[in-house]
Amino acid sequence: MLQASFQKLDPREQHYWIASPRAGMQLFLRHLPSRQQRSADVPPVLYVHGATFPSGLSIAHRFDGHSWRDALCNAGFDVWGFDFLGYGYSDRYPEMNEPAEANPPLCRVQDGTGQLTDVARFILRHQGARRLSIISHSWGAMPTCRFAGEHPALVDRIVLFAPIARRVPRRYDKPPSAPAWRIVTLADQLARFVEDVPAREPPVLAQEHFAQWGERYLDSDPDSRTRNPAAVKIPTGPFNDILHAWHGQLGYDPAVVQAPVAIIRGESDSLLPDQDARWLFDAFIASPDKRDIKINRATHLMHLEAMRHALYRESIAFLTANDHALVSPIGDTAICRE
Repeated sequence: MLQASFQKLDPREQHYWIASPRAGMQLFLRHLPSRQQRSADVPPVLYVHGATFPSGLSIAHRFDGHSWRDALCNAGFDVWGFDFLGYGYSDRYPEMNEPAEANPPLCRVQDGTGQLTDVARFILRHQGARRLSIISHSWGAMPTCRFAGEHPALVDRIVLFAPIARRVPRRYDKPPSAPAWRIVTLADQLARFVEDVPAREPPVLAQEHFAQWGERYLDSDPDSRTRNPAAVKIPTGPFNDILHAWHGQLGYDPAVVQAPVAIIRGESDSLLPDQDARWLFDAFIASPDKRDIKINRATHLMHLEAMRHALYRESIAFLTANDHALVSPIGDTAICRE
């Protein structure tokens, strides 16, 4: 493990770099301890980000001085986030320095699951915990649920915020190919943020909030401001996985997930319409506690929007429920010592 000095989003935030499954490349983790004395019975919470921006721009980003992570810490949780390879403070794939068409999509779900597994095991050792809970966003549901299916004894509860679901493939239709990486501008991000807001509805993302968030987004790639227009380079594996899911090839099997699962979504999320959410809810056949929670005036990016506090409350209510995950009698055991 290496520990270095990087810009902190909170004075109490702790940074760690650990080896990734790919030789010579490191993963960045950020940890904010609970503001209460942590009970040994309360599992730490790990946030798994989605396809276009890292942990510092999602659960840890503060709007008007308060973040989702702050709400979780105030509720008694130690909160962790990490950046997949190719994002944020984690190492970039060497292929990202080559032409985009020269390599296949980077950071596909199997690759991401290996990274998540190493991160989870580090957290459990560091905290001396047997299990952890996971909050994921969008594509992040795929490595999260794949990890949970492979390591049921390590997972307490799962919050799937705006997850991607399987769709019935159209006959003879195949998912398109994708390059290794792509460039995302602030205009691209803004278009995503507003496209699902119904016509004649008031905005759900404040302009000043996007302006602040946008500067931090450009900061997540040290080369972003050398491009014209300024833009962030990211892997395209997550996009490729989403397209495959919409062509009938979901990157994991929900039926093998044994932990309690909450699906939390916005009523205007075009990436998770009601029929997709219904299919996903029904597919978690081994989960002992399933919830499908829909929040009004919210989209796929609710954690950045006006209704974000409802998302905070619903996630905390689920993570603090009294029932426990089913644990296979034959499964993983975490080594809980440094």
